[in-house]
Amino acid sequence: MNTIQILLIDDHAIVRSGLKMLINAQKDMEVIGEAADGNEGIQKAIELKPNVILMDLSMPHGKDGFSATSELKKLNNQFQILILTMHDDHEYLFKGLKAGASGYILKSAPGEELLKAIRMVYKGDAYLYPNATKRLIEGYLNFAENEEKDSLDLLSPREKEVLSLVAMGYSNKEIGDKLIISVKTVENHKAKIMEKLQLTTRPQLVKFAIKKGLLELEE
Repeated sequence: MNTIQILLIDDHAIVRSGLKMLINAQKDMEVIGEAADGNEGIQKAIELKPNVILMDLSMPHGKDGFSATSELKKLNNQFQILILTMHDDHEYLFKGLKAGASGYILKSAPGEELLKAIRMVYKGDAYLYPNATKRLIEGYLNFAENEEKDSLDLLSPREKEVLSLVAMGYSNKEIGDKLIISVKTVENHKAKIMEKLQLTTRPQLVKFAIKKGLLELEE
């Protein structure tokens, strides 16, 4: 059986010692190296080429876990990095995943859960501790909402008027008559709206207008 070769990166020696005992007690795992900060961890990873890297985030000396994770992924995208941290915070979670980590688990998790996470990351799967999944979904929804608000801000007042009328089902001629502009101008406005919002069909325009409450522009 091939063992999962693991590198520990954590500034607390006692934490590394406990992790090493837990991991080395498994038949399919082995700790092949340790590092006390991000700089040392990067060097050890290059030298030892571990299958999985357990990465702490808060390390006061050298690079922190975010920087080390990002640099390691740039050096070799095949590095599988599992963040092991005390920070149960969505900002840390998002930042860690953005840096390239394959998983995120808390130091307060049971040993069995950590071992499960290591095996999942080793196989190329992603791992998030249970509460993190909910936080990730909530964060994505907030991000998507902010994205739509930002997109709406790209439109001029006239373009918002045109989009509102399009959503109500008016034809180009009817829109032109209402706004006292030519059909060609209406078409130009629609083209610019679709380009700015990165939409390609009328139904998409209608859906966007309804979600953003643009129908309220028309009395």
